[in-house]
Amino acid sequence: MKRELRTENLSASYGSHRAIRDVTMTFRAASITALIGPSGCGKSTLLRCLNRMHEVIANTSVEGQVYLDGKNVYDAGVDTTHLRQRIGMVFQRPNPFPTMSIVDNVLAGVRLAGIASDRRTVREIAERSLRRAALWDEVKDILHRPGTSLSGGQQQRLCIGRALAVEPEVLLMDEPASALDPISTMKIEELMRELKSDFTIVIVTHNMQQAARVSDYTGFMLAAEATPGELVEFDESSKLFTTPKDKRTEDYITGRFG
Repeated sequence: MKRELRTENLSASYGSHRAIRDVTMTFRAASITALIGPSGCGKSTLLRCLNRMHEVIANTSVEGQVYLDGKNVYDAGVDTTHLRQRIGMVFQRPNPFPTMSIVDNVLAGVRLAGIASDRRTVREIAERSLRRAALWDEVKDILHRPGTSLSGGQQQRLCIGRALAVEPEVLLMDEPASALDPISTMKIEELMRELKSDFTIVIVTHNMQQAARVSDYTGFMLAAEATPGELVEFDESSKLFTTPKDKRTEDYITGRFG
């Protein structure tokens, strides 16, 4: 499994408003790529374009290509449900299904996709996914309690487990720790580092220290009237945060604007 994701000349709009423009970049397998930049620069829009969640919003459009393992996900006939299993997503705020138990939450996508039906396999998937999400030891004795009974950090790891249960190739994370306390944030960051050997991970974050801590590569985005949603610079995180090539990147990471 290659798990390589890349964009070519990707642009996206909300009605007449262009949110990102001509973004070309590669998200390498077995690594974490962070997208940083000020609010409104198109980071989350770019993330949603990668698994075609952008088009779920009314009056939106996309131009350009997104390739997963060499195939354009915007080609006619692509099954978006299957695509979103391959490119899973975790949102800013934990969103466990309120009427479901912990175990039913983690298995929701598995059952929807018909991946497994016999009880033994389903149980194995649930345990494996919760272990991968570093949650099993905390919930193994309360699996039938509501998912919403967990703490915020636990709920976010439950949502990560739910995304992992369908065996994605790519995991998109839109500010996954922004609503969490520092201890829960640390656990999410540790989890990302553990998962990256098996997945291609793309994270949007406003926290530059977090991006520097967890990511292997970073893309800096910026929006201006002439260049909406521009990818200003993309490089290894260790280089971008210490010796950026573009003056705008340097100004942003040193706090001169944004």
